[in-house]
Amino acid sequence: MDTAATRPTFKDATGADVDALVALIESAYRGDASRAGWTTEADILEGQRTDPEGVLQVITSPASRLLTVEQDGRIVACCQLEHRGNHAYFGMFAVSPDQQGAGLGKVIMAEAERQVRETWGVTEMHMTVISVRDDLIAWYERRGYRRTGKMTPFPYGDERFGIPQRDDLQFELLVKPLV
Repeated sequence: MDTAATRPTFKDATGADVDALVALIESAYRGDASRAGWTTEADILEGQRTDPEGVLQVITSPASRLLTVEQDGRIVACCQLEHRGNHAYFGMFAVSPDQQGAGLGKVIMAEAERQVRETWGVTEMHMTVISVRDDLIAWYERRGYRRTGKMTPFPYGDERFGIPQRDDLQFELLVKPLV
């Protein structure tokens, strides 16, 4: 049964949310806890995924928003939306491992796309994904994103983004027209 108490609520993050958001993002991507979901990067990256300073920077940047998703009184997901001229950038997407696989990610993506169209009038959403994440890229492709083949290097040596466990990591740009 769908009740108001279980429906996700969307809101912009504030500084008070930083610790909860760092914990959420880390749990979705790094360490053993992330293995409960399918978005884990634990086999390709160790160390941190983000830190309080990085999250606060997104929250306070005038061109960015960090959209949070609350369910039953706790933050269960988030995504960064950044206005970049005629397109928006989608990043820092995390869904709590215990919420993955139930369709929440699709709901969040649709809401994020709706909000950037309405708020900023953009015609495309861009994102970057680690190119070896075939399962994740396939999920985005099923949501209408296309691979561009445009790659940017992974920031090897900068442990703020993790400790790579392989030497072939790079980011691929994915793009979706918003119509």
